[in-house]
Amino acid sequence: MAGKIETGSIITGKVTGIQPYGAFVALDENTQGLVHISEITHGFVKDINDHLKVGDEIKVKVLSVDEEAGKIGLSVKATEEPPAQQQVIRAKKPRRRQAAAIISEGDEGQQGFNTLKEKLQEWIDQSQREDLIRK
Repeated sequence: MAGKIETGSIITGKVTGIQPYGAFVALDENTQGLVHISEITHGFVKDINDHLKVGDEIKVKVLSVDEEAGKIGLSVKATEEPPAQQQVIRAKKPRRRQAAAIISEGDEGQQGFNTLKEKLQEWIDQSQREDLIRK
């Protein structure tokens, strides 16, 4: 592996192969590195072939150099300016509120959710009873 390739440097290379997980890039006659799919561009990449082709000359940034394993990690997106705040603003769908359970008159012994209107009179009556007890 060439000793002149340093982490952080930007180099022009040629795409020599594409796999589902990334693209292989020749940096010189003897040195090759890998651009992982997550380092192709800013944003989601479903298919690398939509962004790169074998034979393309691309600018890459060296992310890592592992001399022992003979691997070089590269990034194309690190050489590009990140897009201004992405305009992928999704319109929020209004949330449906779950209707309160309606207790019919025959279900007086059952506990459940009541609407505020149904509970209001009960709370007023309860409050008045407590006032009478305190007196």
